[in-house]
Amino acid sequence: MRITAIIPTINEERTIGEVIDGLKKIDDVEIIIVDTASTDKTREIAENKGATIIKENSRGYGRAYKTGLENAHGDIIICLDGDGTYPTDIIKPLIDILIMDKVDFISCDRMTLRTEHNYTSLHYVGNSVLNLTLRVLFKMNLNDSQSGMWIFRSDFYKKMKSLSNGMSFSEDIKIEAIKTGKLIEIPVIYGMRITKPKLKTWHDGFQNLFHLFVKRVQN
Repeated sequence: MRITAIIPTINEERTIGEVIDGLKKIDDVEIIIVDTASTDKTREIAENKGATIIKENSRGYGRAYKTGLENAHGDIIICLDGDGTYPTDIIKPLIDILIMDKVDFISCDRMTLRTEHNYTSLHYVGNSVLNLTLRVLFKMNLNDSQSGMWIFRSDFYKKMKSLSNGMSFSEDIKIEAIKTGKLIEIPVIYGMRITKPKLKTWHDGFQNLFHLFVKRVQN
C-alpha cells in the first residue's frame, strides 16, 4: 500500500525539515505540503527534502487538508501538523494497527499522556468542554476531539460528507469517521511547540463549539 502524508503549513521553517525527515523513514511515502502564504523558507526547505508543494490561496485549516487530499495518491493517508508537536516515529506501528485490526480511522489522543509542559490547563479545559458537547449532542465518546493527527484509508475518506473548511474540520472528520466506520483513539506524547501557534484559543474554541450545535441541527 502506498502512503501519503499531508501537512498544512504557514511559516514552519524551524520544524518542517525535521517532520519530513521523520516521515521519510516510512517506505514509499508521498509527502504533500499544502502551504498557505508562508513568508519564510518553509516551501524551500520542504521542496529540497523531496516533498510535493501545493500553494493554497484560500485560508482555512480544513481547506488546506481538502486540497491535499484531492491530490493524494496513497491508499493510506497520514495527516499531521508541521510544527513538530506530533510524533512521526509512531506512524509505522499505527499503520500496522490500521491494517491488521481492520480499522478505518485512527485519531491520536494528546489528552491521556498530557503534561503541564506540553498541554496547558486552558487547552485541557477547552478540549474537555468540546468532548462533553460532542458526547451530549452526538452520543460519541472521544478523549481528544480536537486532535490534529490522524491515519485513515483514502477510500474511507471519500465516504465522508459535510466537512468544514475551517478549524472545525478536525472534529468534523472524526464525527464522520464514527458515523461511517470504525474509529479508534491511540494515546501519543504531544511535543512542546517551538513556533508561534496558528490556533486562536478563545476564537477557535468558541467557533468549534458553535459548529457542533450547527452540525447537530443539520444532521
